[in-house]
This record gives sequence, C-alpha cells and structure tokens, in this order.
Amino acid sequence: MHSSQWIVAWVLLLQGCTVGQPQRANPARTDIRDCSTNPPYLPPTATETTARLAALRGAMRAHSVDAYIVPATDAHMSEYIAERDSRLGWVTGFTGSAGTGVVTLDKAALWTDSRYWTQAERQMDCNWELQRTTWIESIGQWILEAVPAGRNVSLDPFLFSIDTWSSYSQVLHGSGRTLLPIETNLVDQVWGDQRPPPASSKIYSLPTEFTGSSWQEKVAGIRQQMEQHIRSPTAVLLSGLEEIAWLFNLRGDDIPYNPVFYSYTLLTSTSISLFVDETRLTAEAQQSLQAGCPGPLCVELQEYSQVRAHVHDYAQGNVTIWLGTEYTTYGLYGVIPQEKLLEERYSPVMLAKAVKNAKEQELLRAAHVRDAVAVIQYLLWLEKMVPQGLVDEFSGARRVDALRWAQKHSRGPSFESISASGLNAALAHYSPSNMSSRKLSVDEVYLSDTGGQYLDGTTDITRTMHWGVPTPLQKETYTRVLMGNIDLSCLIFPPNTAGRTVESFARRALWEVGLNYGHGTGHGIGNFLSVHEWPVGFQTNNIPLTKGMFTSIEPGYYRDGEFGIRIEDIALVVEAQTEQHQTGEKPFLTFEVVSLVPYDRNLIDVSLLSQKQIQYLNAFYKTIRERVGPELQSQQLEEEYRWLQRNTEPFLQGSAGTTTATLCTLAITALLSTLLTELPA
Repeated sequence: MHSSQWIVAWVLLLQGCTVGQPQRANPARTDIRDCSTNPPYLPPTATETTARLAALRGAMRAHSVDAYIVPATDAHMSEYIAERDSRLGWVTGFTGSAGTGVVTLDKAALWTDSRYWTQAERQMDCNWELQRTTWIESIGQWILEAVPAGRNVSLDPFLFSIDTWSSYSQVLHGSGRTLLPIETNLVDQVWGDQRPPPASSKIYSLPTEFTGSSWQEKVAGIRQQMEQHIRSPTAVLLSGLEEIAWLFNLRGDDIPYNPVFYSYTLLTSTSISLFVDETRLTAEAQQSLQAGCPGPLCVELQEYSQVRAHVHDYAQGNVTIWLGTEYTTYGLYGVIPQEKLLEERYSPVMLAKAVKNAKEQELLRAAHVRDAVAVIQYLLWLEKMVPQGLVDEFSGARRVDALRWAQKHSRGPSFESISASGLNAALAHYSPSNMSSRKLSVDEVYLSDTGGQYLDGTTDITRTMHWGVPTPLQKETYTRVLMGNIDLSCLIFPPNTAGRTVESFARRALWEVGLNYGHGTGHGIGNFLSVHEWPVGFQTNNIPLTKGMFTSIEPGYYRDGEFGIRIEDIALVVEAQTEQHQTGEKPFLTFEVVSLVPYDRNLIDVSLLSQKQIQYLNAFYKTIRERVGPELQSQQLEEEYRWLQRNTEPFLQGSAGTTTATLCTLAITALLSTLLTELPA
C-alpha cells in the first residue's frame, strides 16, 4: 500500500471511530426563526410582538425609562408562575421557566440558558435578540452598550430578589446609569384588561394522614431555632409560597401544577400573621388556623396587600427580622432598616422543609409506587400503539396524564408533560401542543418526562425509549447517560457534602468520549408541593446533602436537530452501609432510588457497563418487582404485570464485552504500527 493510501485509510478510520461525530448534512431548519432573510422567516410557533413592544416603549417614555428589565418570575420568586404573572412570556412570546428580558427604546433582548435556546428561536419574532447566557454581568454589559450614560434603567422591585437587585446594582455602579425602581409595573400597565384575573379557587387543609407533623409542631420548631440563634431574631419573614404551604399544611391552586397559594407570613415569638385572601380559605382551613385563638398559636389573618405596611410598622420596634434573601423581594426588604435584619440565603422554614421526616419519607415512597403503575401502563400502551402510527406527542402526553389521574390520591400532573420525539427530544423542556405535535415513530427516539401530584407526594420521572433499531450513537449515548445515573445513585460520600461536589459522577461516562449536557443534574422535590423544590440539588447555590433529603438524578445528552436522551429518577439521601467508619464520626451517605420504572433494554449496550453497574441494575430491578408487582396485581393489571416481569429480567454478569471505543483504539494502534513500519524513513 502506498503512503497516500495509508493516509486515506487512516482518515477514514478516524472518521468511523469518532464517537458522537457522524457526518451529516445541515438542511435548512423550518422549526426555528431565520432573521437573516428578507423578509425574515418565522415558524408558526412564533409570537408577533411589534405592537406589544410599541406600547411598552410608550409607557417607558412616560416614566423617563430608557431600559426596562422583565424577569420570568413573580413576587415570591416562584420558578413556575401563573399566567397572570407571565410578563416575560407576554412581551416576548417565550414561555420557558427561566429567562430575563431587557427592552430599550430601540432594542430588545432575551437571556436564557441552553435548555431553552431552541425554544426561544421557535417562539420569538425578530424584534428580539437571543443572548445565550444567564449571567447578570452579560445583561449589564448589553445595557451599558445600549443605553447612554445619564439615563435610567428600571425594574419592578417586587419582582427581583435582594440578591438579584444587588447584582444589577453592582454591574451598573459607577457607569453613569441610574438603577431606578418603579413600583408601577409597566408590562402590567400595557397588558391592561387582557391580563388574566387573580386566582379565586379555595385554599384548603391537607388531611392529617398526609402531613409529616402538625403546623403547630412546625411553628414550635422554628421558634426554637429563633431562640437558639446567636442573633436572637424576634421574627421570621416568609415570602416563598412553598414554605408557607408546608408550614401551615395548607394547599391551593394558584399556580398550575403547583399546589400553592399567594401569601406572606410574619412569624414572631408570640404571634403569627398570615397575609392571604381570607375569603378563599375553606371553613376547615380557617378553623385549623384559628383553633388556638387567642394565644401564641393563633394565626391572625391579614390582607395579602397589607404585608409591606405591616412589616414596615413592625420594623419600627426593637426587633430583628430573619429572612431568606433568595425568596424575599427587594421591594419588601427595603422597608426594614439594615440594622434590624438577619439575612441568610434561605429561611429556617425553607431549610426545615428540605429534610423529610420518617413519615414524609414513607408518604413519598408510597406515591412513587402508584406513580410507577401509571408510567408502566403508559409504556405498555406506547409499545402497542406506536407501531400502528396511532400516537403523536400531544396525545401521548394526555394519555399519561389521564393514567395518573386514575391513581389513588392523585391531583393531576406536577408539571406540563414533556412528550418529545426525534429532534424535539433535543429540547430539554419541550412540551407539545394540539397545534404542533409530531407523530411517534419506531424509527426515532422518544423522551417522556412527566410527573404527578398526589396527596402523599410529588413525582418526576424521565424515560427515553426506542421501539425500532437505534443507531449506534443513540445506543451508546443512552448507555452512557444510564451509566452516569447509576454511578451517582451508587455513590457513597461524607455527610454535609455539597451536591456540586459529586455531580460530575453523573457526567463522567459522557466526558470520557467528549460529550456533556447543558442542564443541572438534579433538584429537590416536595411532599405534594413543587416538583422543583429548592434548596436541594447539585448546583452551586444548593445546600449540602443531608439524610432525609429527596433529589432527582437526571443526566442527559442532546443532539440539536436530531434526538435527545434523559434518564431521571428521584432518590432519597440515606445512611450508607459501609464496612467501617471512624469512631465518633457521622455515617457516610448514599442514595436510595424511589422511582420504580425499568429502563429501555433496547437502548442499553450491556458491553459498556461494568460488573458493578450490572449488579446495581439487577438489584434495582429486583426492588421494582417486589414493590410495584403487588400493586399491579392488586389493581388487576395482569398484562402490565407480565410487562414488568419481562422488562426487569436480570442482566447476565459475564465478562465485559469489547466496546466500540476499545475496538477503535485497537484498530488505530494496529494501523499506526503498520504505517510506521511501512512508510519510508
């Protein structure tokens, strides 16, 4: 063979062995906007914002505002919000749960993270620039370039946390631009009577059998923390909707999929003030809150709108107010003198809620058993219907939602179901609509990320399927995502370890071949509360992992325009059974996975798995059989029971197979050896 032929062979072999880098065409995309053409191309999913921006800019001129910042949250720093609070969505067309918009008198831009880049390109028109970052420094730099010195940059102080306000203030400090709070929300002003009405549904008590402890016991525990704190705070101010719902064992329906209600609380050592629309409380809820009146366990009901005035008046005394800066808005914070503040990232209620007691743990475990039944019913239904061409993304989402509703104690889905096939699966948070929904096919990857709300717990699970012949790349990346899920689930680590410290274990198998994913590895989850429950998780602003916390574990891989893979389980932090530990030290920790649905065998390349990973899978599948099998039989779901038996059969534990990467390495080594031997010196 001539040297030129060797080089050609060498290049071809490298191309064939490059993991995750197949040669592919780049056809014009019709699902996203193209602002470079004349006229610009907009997909049918894009929202026309010209008139909305013109109205907003008119309001800005009337208030002498040169740049207006619009967040994606509400006055309680909620991740998921009501339609009434979807100001960013209304002005941009973008409906993702994370983002920031800035409008000047002649420009507009949206900042969001990689989960939502394609979604933004589908939903926004060409009035908007997409900035592919979330850093406030980036937003500030854009503002400095777009707004001349001497001008005003404004925002609604009741929609920004203390920390976020401080970040913007630092970015603009000394620039000649003034950060000017305006309490009249300019988006609301131009939205006008088209803005959805306030919530009006009832606020109700959670039945005793579904609570970990009474609200009186919870209040006593927080007051004890107040007494023991070195600063001796006289009050705790609560703004997060989840923490208030948890504290009082109350639930509502003010935000879709999240059983919370708009409220604030000021808890002192002798009194409790709940700021809420009193007319919406059921008689049972009112009786529960006021059974101890008068006295220190009497909840005094105040108007929701009066919280700022009440806190201002209370702060005039000899007091110290304890609050969490992540959930308190700058508008509320500003009425408290600095010397009377005790500031921590999260309130003591938020931290107490994060650690589930034994009863709460059992409630969540029980919810996951019934949830697994609904998901298994769905997977069996898909196996039958997809080959017949009878399912699209939207009908699939509706089917799994209906199956969950049929389960005992169900209160519906915990978020808008993600049902994504083919290229839509590459969007981490894609949700289908009746207007645009792809057919499910045996020739494409399908990703289902769904969850349920039950009186005893909240669930969230992702399974990725393929009913035909997956490509080698799809099979390898799925297996590597599964390996990451297993590696983190099996990990044994010291107590009080930060989640950020260990999350790379979920990425290692992907990193080994140069792949990664652009979202977090996990989040906390509630007992019939929010599906994304802070402050538990694997990000830098999460608290250290502690026994009793629940978190998701959800690595993934996404190939834009082609396919996406994610495997998500919910896990409880428990004590690890180690052979030994140092005397006097706390036991090490690990995870107990409470999601109970098997993975798609068709996508697993067993040859990539280690013996330890196979052992884990077999033990996990045994647990699924033992816990879910009896529930399927009790619900007389015999076909689903047989499906479970087939899909939880043990994997053989022989010697590890030779992987594609290993074969490529061996081939390259052999080729190089021959090449070096035969090429002239």
